[in-house]
Amino acid sequence: MENSMLNSWPIDPAVVIISLGVITILLLIMTIICILQTSKLYRRYDYFMRGKDAESLESVILDQIDEIKELKVQDRANKDTMRTLTRSVKGSYQKFGMVKYNAFKGMGGNLSFALALLDLNNTGFILNSVHSREGCYLYIKSVEKGETDIGLGNEEKEALEQALGY
Repeated sequence: MENSMLNSWPIDPAVVIISLGVITILLLIMTIICILQTSKLYRRYDYFMRGKDAESLESVILDQIDEIKELKVQDRANKDTMRTLTRSVKGSYQKFGMVKYNAFKGMGGNLSFALALLDLNNTGFILNSVHSREGCYLYIKSVEKGETDIGLGNEEKEALEQALGY
């Protein structure tokens, strides 16, 4: 083997053979790792597909897509309803204050009352009911942004302050 190609190389042929052996062992280890990972993936796939064929799995996915579409429609309808309700609530009477009092001393109890009803913007009315022996009289005064144009009695002021949260 004097005319061999290995003799013309500047390095020892044993080093080349050992290097190729090490590379072969590394490739063998990598192959074993790939086989183990493929086996693990196959087990997961088998568990996923157990009891299903491709057609039934497709129908499950399509059913899920239809259900998602339906839920989106319901979500949009719920959001529209919530917007409508929010607008309605802002315009409704949310704050109230009530004071019961005896309008005429010695008439038999606190049968008279002042009731203040206000919305979110502190706009509404004060209802004053005065009870006497001859009858019951109702007075109403409008409230704009927490203030009235007409003078208020002590009970009406107290009811308005309760409604305003003072």
